[in-house]
Amino acid sequence: MRFSPQAGDTRTNRKAQTTYRMTSIPNPRLDRTPTSTVAPTPGIRLIRDIYAEHGSQGQPVISCEFFPPKTPKGDVALFDRTLPALDALRPDFYSVTYGAGGSTRDKTLAIVDRIQRERDTTTMAHLTCISTSRSDIERYLSEARDRGIRNILALRGDPPLESSDEQFERGFEYSYQLVEFIRKMEGFSIGTAGFPESHIACTEGRHVDWQRLKAKVDRGADFVLTQLFFDNDDYFAFRDYLVDTLGVTVPITPGILPILNTGQIKRFTALCGATLPTALASKLDSYGDDVDAVAAFGIELASRQCEALLAGGAPGLHFYSLNKAHAATQIVENLGLRD
Repeated sequence: MRFSPQAGDTRTNRKAQTTYRMTSIPNPRLDRTPTSTVAPTPGIRLIRDIYAEHGSQGQPVISCEFFPPKTPKGDVALFDRTLPALDALRPDFYSVTYGAGGSTRDKTLAIVDRIQRERDTTTMAHLTCISTSRSDIERYLSEARDRGIRNILALRGDPPLESSDEQFERGFEYSYQLVEFIRKMEGFSIGTAGFPESHIACTEGRHVDWQRLKAKVDRGADFVLTQLFFDNDDYFAFRDYLVDTLGVTVPITPGILPILNTGQIKRFTALCGATLPTALASKLDSYGDDVDAVAAFGIELASRQCEALLAGGAPGLHFYSLNKAHAATQIVENLGLRD
């Protein structure tokens, strides 16, 4: 699980004396899928261009991530409730995940296509490579291009849960190979994943993992979206090493998962290797079964986290929405990022 742009990068303007930890003083403002092969909607853009434009204007890029619903009821909730509610947020782009082993491949493209056509909002399709053949990857990208999908998040991914290595044709072993392959196809803006605390499977240390991310950028990735984290120092150490030591110049956007449920966030962090700080875990436990109190605390916490990240020069915020609109819209409103 990944918890899953160029000129004018706002990171070049980060403040030298910024305090990187989350602020402790509250800010008063903080309180069914049809397919199509028609020509792309004119408003759909390359995400690298969105980052370049916003960076030149000193404005953060706001984006939200969805997963393909598993039921018709989930489809209705996403398209009839979540997306309309996010209209007030005016996100710069959306992204849609891709199940282990390509299990949601067709639905991912269909949802991205539908969002772009119905909402006129740039939307990115995820693509993993670990258990997908090169021919299937090429077909996926060709279909994406035919649908007017211009942005791809290139990931290594996970094999299907009930599969052995012999059950699928191997394509690429590493995501830098996928990035390189997509770049050669031309016409796409390519995002990739970054891990402020290092990838859970990396045993050689975080700097080795971050050097591997540099290899993806060198192969053609235009921007980085990070896994979730709760200590901003982890993000800034990650970013500064990439920028100052490795010379990375593309935007490195923090991934934000607002805490809405104690049990859920403990499962997510255990699964992806992100740290849930002891003090934060204790605070969540103190709310017991009061889910409303947990959600209110989680949104306030995420608001302050985002405030400090933007103050430190983060080029935007990427929200893991879990197909809900309330937390992201409340945080953006708290920060006064949209009129």
